[in-house]
Amino acid sequence: MHQLEESPGRGSVGSAISNTVVRLLRDYTGRGPTKAKTMINRDVVTVLLEDTMTKGERTLVRDGKADLVLRMRHEFQLTMQDDLVSGIEILLERKVIAFMSSNHIDPDMAVEVFVLEPEEDASAE
Repeated sequence: MHQLEESPGRGSVGSAISNTVVRLLRDYTGRGPTKAKTMINRDVVTVLLEDTMTKGERTLVRDGKADLVLRMRHEFQLTMQDDLVSGIEILLERKVIAFMSSNHIDPDMAVEVFVLEPEEDASAE
């Protein structure tokens, strides 16, 4: 069961983003994170994920191969990048200009960061 938290003021979009990221991770790795929280700021979307590792990855970590798990996760993120970016662009109807991703072993957490193209501000002249 996934626990999804909504970002204040942008709840349904935050939940949709969390669901999209969790689904893509599950599709690519065979198991999705059990917790996801999306925070949306003006030009930045941050998705914090918990309990991300597969049973095989946890076994590798236990056997002292955490560096291998981190490298493997990085490769998954590079492979998933187009799908992740596309999902954010569709949900927010804004262009993503940068994507950054990282994992942490203990505690088992990951973060996906999407930088959005700045919106034109009619009041700034």
